[in-house]
Amino acid sequence: MPTSPVRVAVWSTGGIGTIAIGAIQRRPDLELVGVWVHSPEKEGRDAGELAGIGPIGVAATNDVDAILGAGVDCVVYAAQGPDQDAASVPDYVTLLSAGVNVSTTSSWALLNPATYEPTWRAQLEAAAAEGGASIYATGIEPGFAADQLPILLTTMSNSITSIRASEIAMYDTYPVEFMMREVMGFGKSLDDADALLGLPGSILSAWAPGINLIADALGAELDGIREQFDAAATPRTLEVACGTLEAGTVGAIRTQAIGVVGGRDAIVIEHVNRMAADLAPEWPTASRDGMYRITIEGDPDIVCEMAAGDPEHSSPGAMVATAMRAVNAVPYLVDAEPGLRTALELPITAPRYAFS
Repeated sequence: MPTSPVRVAVWSTGGIGTIAIGAIQRRPDLELVGVWVHSPEKEGRDAGELAGIGPIGVAATNDVDAILGAGVDCVVYAAQGPDQDAASVPDYVTLLSAGVNVSTTSSWALLNPATYEPTWRAQLEAAAAEGGASIYATGIEPGFAADQLPILLTTMSNSITSIRASEIAMYDTYPVEFMMREVMGFGKSLDDADALLGLPGSILSAWAPGINLIADALGAELDGIREQFDAAATPRTLEVACGTLEAGTVGAIRTQAIGVVGGRDAIVIEHVNRMAADLAPEWPTASRDGMYRITIEGDPDIVCEMAAGDPEHSSPGAMVATAMRAVNAVPYLVDAEPGLRTALELPITAPRYAFS
């Protein structure tokens, strides 16, 4: 573990990035030395003001060279947008080649680098080797609740028939409009193929890496992975954090990525997400908002329920958890061997100074 503060920059000041700025600023083992922003309107503004914590003396910039010139050890990368990995990979290559480690919440497919898009993986591997740096993808889900946590629970297993990891959450307080509308499809027509998760292969791109990570950890050979997307309409207009959802449009979705082992559904990652609690009552429900339920059938049967944040509105807490998965990993990632790292290769990324 580094003995002097790790010099950290935050890439993007959306919901996750602003949380990361505040968290890094309060940590004596981390030093915030730069913040990258996309919007020209944010350039030059104090990063603390952008994050809502008051001035901290670090000016936001959209100049990558300024970030690299700050002597940064690690970037907490939290950019979101329609191109996701296609837009992020060039940034990753630039940072890794310059010797900067990257802890990212933006590239779910990197949870399991072995199944990452081959051309991009080769670029990242070459850049990591050139700069002697590492990249690590994480989050609350994907990144922990449906992949690393089930793996940890199987350390109690003698035999396993199936693993199901379910997120059951309200998204009415989640403010990121692009993620809610364009990716997940809330507010769209039930037959609108423009929702990214409704397109063939989209669910697999997000959650097949987690299934592969589980299978690799358990030495299981997958016959294949299939996907299923279901949507339900809201019968009334809803006013939620990402805007207005008109009556008759998508108000709840259920996604399933299903890993098949030995001809049976063996590893399932599902999400049941609603904009109102009474929508799609036939789908799985939970006693509170933001429940992650892991069900392992085998010897012994294991059920684990985990939640983060306010029982009534969990999204803000889940966003903090996502940001902290990336921030807390920073010192461990700086110490890691160069390359594309996974949760199975890093130690438990426990936070330092959490009680201070």
